[in-house]
Amino acid sequence: MRRMRWLAVAALVALGTSGCAAVGLTLVATGLGVAAGTGTSYTLDGIAYRTFTASLEQTRTAAHRTLRRMEMKVESDKPEGDGREIVALAGDRKVYIELEKLTPRTTRMRVTAKQGWFWRDRSTAGEVIAQTADAIDESPAVSQKGR
Repeated sequence: MRRMRWLAVAALVALGTSGCAAVGLTLVATGLGVAAGTGTSYTLDGIAYRTFTASLEQTRTAAHRTLRRMEMKVESDKPEGDGREIVALAGDRKVYIELEKLTPRTTRMRVTAKQGWFWRDRSTAGEVIAQTADAIDESPAVSQKGR
């Protein structure tokens, strides 16, 4: 009888989530991000993004410092609308970093690490953001303004 209850519960859960794998994956990813306290969000197709309380130029400098630290070669760094687009190479991956100025002291960073035409490396994109956050925190100009 106890086994039948477990099977019934499992069947209800399976029916309730059929076709909604994306919802389950999103919930798991969100839970992991909140537990880790990273503040980095991800789209379902592997794009990582985060908003920093730092100017566009401070975030750009921190991103370049991160790319040097990770030994990624910067291929281009050009203005793009109200922000910047940085492209770097990491082995067989191309890392696209978009910086968008939201306010004079707030910048949104979006990172995509592409491997070929189809594959995206979510792990590398997340690490670029995490290292950039560390570089911003280490920056004297940013840390002293907040005090």
